[in-house]
Amino acid sequence: MRKILCFLGIHPFGQKVLKHHFPNSISYNDITKTDFSIHKGKIDILTGGFPCQPYSSAGKRLGKSDERHLFPEMLRAIKEIKPRWIIGENVRGLLSWNEGMVFHEVYTDLEREGYEVQSFLIPAASVNAPHHRARVWFVAHSPSIGLCKYSEGKRLQSKASRTQFRMDKEKTNGYDKWKNFPTQPFICGGDDGIPKELDNITFPKWRKESIKAKFQDEVGNFIAEAINEKVERLNPLPDPNLIDSMAMRYRHDFGLLSKEQQDTIRTTMKQIWEEVVGLGFYKKEKTK
Repeated sequence: MRKILCFLGIHPFGQKVLKHHFPNSISYNDITKTDFSIHKGKIDILTGGFPCQPYSSAGKRLGKSDERHLFPEMLRAIKEIKPRWIIGENVRGLLSWNEGMVFHEVYTDLEREGYEVQSFLIPAASVNAPHHRARVWFVAHSPSIGLCKYSEGKRLQSKASRTQFRMDKEKTNGYDKWKNFPTQPFICGGDDGIPKELDNITFPKWRKESIKAKFQDEVGNFIAEAINEKVERLNPLPDPNLIDSMAMRYRHDFGLLSKEQQDTIRTTMKQIWEEVVGLGFYKKEKTK
């Protein structure tokens, strides 16, 4: 049974949402002032979306000179907690800012702490949103956590191959296979997941924050569930029935889609599943 031990968010609205869903979890609001060492060895999966504003094409893109560049603080939390799995998220602009400097730093910093890392570019269309909204996701695993004092993470991708991934994804609008999905209805208002009867009732700023959280939570939850299923089953191959079950959960209209669209979703979920397995978890567990 998965339990949310603690959560962190400095935005008041986000705090209210998290406290509503996880009333029994510890709440933190400022990562720069929080000591996470009390959770050392107690957390299996750490998930986090470090602030995207420094790299987003919608902002000034100040990068590492932006006070909201908080990956170093997230890395400190990782060092203090030492989770076995990490799921990180940021905007697609992370790939292009300063030729992917921070993108590569995330890899290098996590590998230095003993983690094996894999990245994905996943669009919002994959979880039932009517727009692309591509996001970069990092999944990291440490086979040595809890087993030995320290070991450097195996490099699954050379810097050259990571650079090629970055350049390929930077040129595309998310996955090309999602290009036929709708971006916005051409008659009614934009489909943002909120009933049209409630349009303009909530504060616009809060509304935008809740929409962003929905996409990030659903993709993050899918990756976390895939990890949990693998931990429990020790099965390196995805179960077709489980893939379809997850697809129906994250795309409620899955049964109404064309066969081609269903196969595209299955392929994306299988890719995530198989590449997470590629982090070496099963090989090490089975040879104990």
